[in-house]
Amino acid sequence: MACVGIIANPASGKDIRRLVAHGSVFNNNEKVNIVRRVMLGLDAVGVDRIVTMPDTFNICGKAQDNLKLNAEVQQLDMPVDDTQADTTRAAGRMRDLGVDCLVSLGGDGTNRALAKACGLVPLLPLSTGTNNVFPYMLEGTLAGLAAGLVASGTVAAAEAVEQRPCLEVEINGEAADMALIDAVVCDDLYVASRAVWDMNKVRMVIVTQRVAAQIGFMALAGNLPPPSPPRCGGMVIETDPQAPPVLAPIAPGLIQPVGVRRYAHLDFDERVELPAGRGTIALDGEREIVMRPHDRVAAYLRAGGPRVVQPQKVLALAAEQGFFMTGRERRCLEST
Repeated sequence: MACVGIIANPASGKDIRRLVAHGSVFNNNEKVNIVRRVMLGLDAVGVDRIVTMPDTFNICGKAQDNLKLNAEVQQLDMPVDDTQADTTRAAGRMRDLGVDCLVSLGGDGTNRALAKACGLVPLLPLSTGTNNVFPYMLEGTLAGLAAGLVASGTVAAAEAVEQRPCLEVEINGEAADMALIDAVVCDDLYVASRAVWDMNKVRMVIVTQRVAAQIGFMALAGNLPPPSPPRCGGMVIETDPQAPPVLAPIAPGLIQPVGVRRYAHLDFDERVELPAGRGTIALDGEREIVMRPHDRVAAYLRAGGPRVVQPQKVLALAAEQGFFMTGRERRCLEST
């Protein structure tokens, strides 16, 4: 029996970057519409069961209004704190229930919370956040079809699921947290509004990959000249307002010159010592860790991050198999 989990974060797409930049807004009614289309896609390819995360807006519950599905829909019985802990808790519960694939609605922060607990369950992340490097900008219908095809085994995960890298953050020799996209050391002493947008307060940026055409701190890495010859891995960037500037879209509509003093390639399993002293560390665009003067903080780039479905590849492979053909046309294909 194919089973797919859906985690929709009601808080994504609403942070302060709507005020200091020009971030798009995903209200919860639109998330309801996206989840509805995901469910219809899952149902169309024969998924037997859909497991959903409860939330204060009841996104997945409202998505089922006037919807006739063959699939059974089950909402997790779990406490709701209206924090990112809900996402982590739900991902762990779904992993333990044995879901075959997990669809998320959120931004980089939502998927970071999810990746902490989902284990080896393949993810199909849909973008409803601000700085969206990790999730896809993809129509929900297509996401549902692709997730269902992977969950049912119609398309083999080995052919259409890739493992993304991640950063592990260690404080005083002990594991503290992780990031999917970047870790940023800031002069800010407090977490406050969490989102980072003032580059004058940034001391160091570490990214998991150097990818062009991105937003946020990944854009800074992508706009720097690549290593020669090209290599797989991440990048460490030391910033200084007095250094030669590099132009980068730090947030939607917010394009700033960033002084780059030094940058270097980062290999997998390589250790990076973060600048000592008081400050904060932002993970995937949000300040999460407060550093004390005596803390020793390091980051490691790991190849074994979350497993992510490649939806375009899934749908292309299913089409090659003739999955979407019915009746006479499909019988003709099978006989050739």
